[in-house]
Amino acid sequence: MSDKEIFDSVSMFANTFSFLGLPISRDIDTADLVVMGIPYDLATTGRAGTRHGPQAVRRASANLRWEEKRWPWSFTATDRLNVIDYGDIEFNPGDCPDAESSIIDHVGRVHNKQKKTLCFGGDHFVTLPQLRAVHQNRGTVALVQFDAHTDTYEESSEYDHGGMFYAAPKENLIDPSHSIQIGIRTEYESDPDIRVIDAAKANDMACDDIVAAIKDRVGDMPIYLTFDIDCLDPAYAPGTGTPVVGGMSTDKVLKILRGLAGMNIVAADVVEVAPAYDHADITALAGATIGLEIMYLMASCED
Repeated sequence: MSDKEIFDSVSMFANTFSFLGLPISRDIDTADLVVMGIPYDLATTGRAGTRHGPQAVRRASANLRWEEKRWPWSFTATDRLNVIDYGDIEFNPGDCPDAESSIIDHVGRVHNKQKKTLCFGGDHFVTLPQLRAVHQNRGTVALVQFDAHTDTYEESSEYDHGGMFYAAPKENLIDPSHSIQIGIRTEYESDPDIRVIDAAKANDMACDDIVAAIKDRVGDMPIYLTFDIDCLDPAYAPGTGTPVVGGMSTDKVLKILRGLAGMNIVAADVVEVAPAYDHADITALAGATIGLEIMYLMASCED
């Protein structure tokens, strides 16, 4: 029996070690998409605990394993992509420089081989070293960001989960003129070149109009998609460090994500799941589901 057959044959609640029961492997050469956990929350400014996010998302993903073909997609993602769960990136506890260099190293190895990554955080700081790794191997990308905060604040320290997208344009990691942020509902001084669709507007707009705005903004650039779980209203994602009311629903963000099928997403992450503040795995399940939809988005380019 093959590894795939073993994982396909188990129940939803058995052997929930990996995301969706995917094979646990570090054989990048045979993979098209590499799932990684980044258990880092040392850049958090509010409630800590997102270091446990990758574990919670993997466990919650067991609820999604029974559906071989994800509704409403017309294909099975793993028929088009060979996906592995790489496990968690390791670093010395409490050592921010080591964590940063480890993320760049591990993510960079994948993109050096022109494979794709889907990472689960961890606080949102982890996006910055991922972008640095992607840039080293793919050049400048467009940023599509779902978030309650722009994270364009001038950093109070080198390690701050609110300043990644202040630093990223300065390092030419992202092209602001092709980047867009959706769901923002806190005070900000955004890069004037990054388009913002705040939560109030997003909640009133049709999903198709938001999808059209994203496509128009990105053009034909490769995309880094980052999803901070606090983009969702706390009713849909209570387990996060910086919850902000007035957010979007899971239904709406899933419809928007599905509208991005066919776009060139080369890397993505889902961050800020803090299970200590969660109830009935609501947030972890949302994070796992969003991750699965992103996996299908990446597979949609592999006809």
